[in-house]
Amino acid sequence: MSPSPPAVAPAPAPAAAPRWPLILLRAAATTVALLALLQVESAGSFLNGAFDALAAHEHTATALAVAVLVQLAAAVLVRWPGRGPLRPLGAAAGLAAAVVGQIGAGYGRALGVHVVLGTLLVSGVLFALVDAWRLPLPARAGHPAKDGADGEGEGDGGGRLPRPGGPLEVAQ
Repeated sequence: MSPSPPAVAPAPAPAAAPRWPLILLRAAATTVALLALLQVESAGSFLNGAFDALAAHEHTATALAVAVLVQLAAAVLVRWPGRGPLRPLGAAAGLAAAVVGQIGAGYGRALGVHVVLGTLLVSGVLFALVDAWRLPLPARAGHPAKDGADGEGEGDGGGRLPRPGGPLEVAQ
């Protein structure tokens, strides 16, 4: 008889992706969206004749730039330690570039560019917000993922928002 080959231990399962980078991304994207909406309000007030709103618009722009940089850092953390998709990183980098251009156009008094870029920027911010909340939240360490798809369990789809236009249950 030939000796049997030595037993090979199975490869360890990869560690679960950490949850905190995605939670940080969601918080940052929500903050950016709220600041962008505040920017719209202060710009509208200024255009309506409340000239004091221009100072609020300037201060909110600074806060928005800082929040976008936090969102960019969070997107990097979602991608590399979190092994998440590249899409949030591209969105956050695009938003950061747009905010820099927006601030430059505002201080340069290029209002035609500033208003158009501001409109596009708010749209991009809201798309990035929805995307951040649509990414599935990884399961907690030591807890199996519950998706609730089979009617069993109390899962919430792994932290994912429902897809628009999906099936609706009607109570009778």
